Amino acid sequence: MFGPLRRLYDWVLHWAETPYGSPALFLLAVAESSFFPVPPDVLLIALGLSIPRRSFRYAALCTVGSVLGGALGYYLGTAFWDLIGEGILFHYVDRAGFEAVREYFLQYEGWAIAVAGFTPIPYKVFTISAGFFRVNFGVFMLASALSRGARFFLIAALIYVFGPSIRSFIDRYFNALTVAFMVLLVGGFLLIRYVL
Repeated sequence: MFGPLRRLYDWVLHWAETPYGSPALFLLAVAESSFFPVPPDVLLIALGLSIPRRSFRYAALCTVGSVLGGALGYYLGTAFWDLIGEGILFHYVDRAGFEAVREYFLQYEGWAIAVAGFTPIPYKVFTISAGFFRVNFGVFMLASALSRGARFFLIAALIYVFGPSIRSFIDRYFNALTVAFMVLLVGGFLLIRYVL
């Protein structure tokens, strides 16, 4: 069962050892935000560890690719729901999961995108759903840019500061780091709202 996924993971990692690592990272980030199952973090970490001083450049490239891929996912949800979007989405979630996503969009629109963009939740589920639900495109793009950028630049900063020793730390504690960041982000927004 895990054999094909492991081969896919290894295939993604092998790009870090080629001169095509940066273009592969960009294309992987585009694809992952709209249809591909492997997150770009894997290649971002591998490239960052190979040349730590370039980790922020890789994070920027990954962010731009991911946001453009999110726009592609949005377009799939808007224009090609019946033809492509529904098939991709229901490959990752069932109907009950789709209804839960719909409820998040109805209540929290931008927040739903921001949480999905930063956490390990399959981002493509939210990009395609955002198009289908006709979420405000400006809100969608802003939330995508901020959340995806925060995720990838956090990884780059950890790699830059700690080097190769951070890889095992990120792998082991990524979910806890994600929750901590979200608590700080929400707390910051609440502070701004009630203080200013």
